[in-house]
Amino acid sequence: MGEAVVSVWNEDRLTALKKLWGEGLSITQIGLAIGVSRNAVVGKVHRMGLPKRQSPILRSDKPRTPRRRKSTPLGLADWDRGKCSWPIGDPKNEDFKFCGEKIVAGRPYCEEHCVKAYTTLKESAA
Repeated sequence: MGEAVVSVWNEDRLTALKKLWGEGLSITQIGLAIGVSRNAVVGKVHRMGLPKRQSPILRSDKPRTPRRRKSTPLGLADWDRGKCSWPIGDPKNEDFKFCGEKIVAGRPYCEEHCVKAYTTLKESAA
């Protein structure tokens, strides 16, 4: 009635796993080499307590550069309802402009300026 569970991990596979792990092969490569699934390798490595390795997905330590503006600021004559109307400069000066980026639906500003313009009461009380 009950079937015996046969382990896929014999001495040859365990020896190969330790060797390939030490050589730095990926989990997928090890699984293919010894004939087991990737998940079987992960589980066995964990249970055996083999040393952890750095993830192959490397995180960059470089600082991110700020997002560049897609469009140039708009003068009063170029403004329209589909463009961000966040004011730049003093309206009394000739160089006064509007942001000009694409607006967030239902708002007069782009995403960046919506974050600045709309705060909750909880945020402003802090």
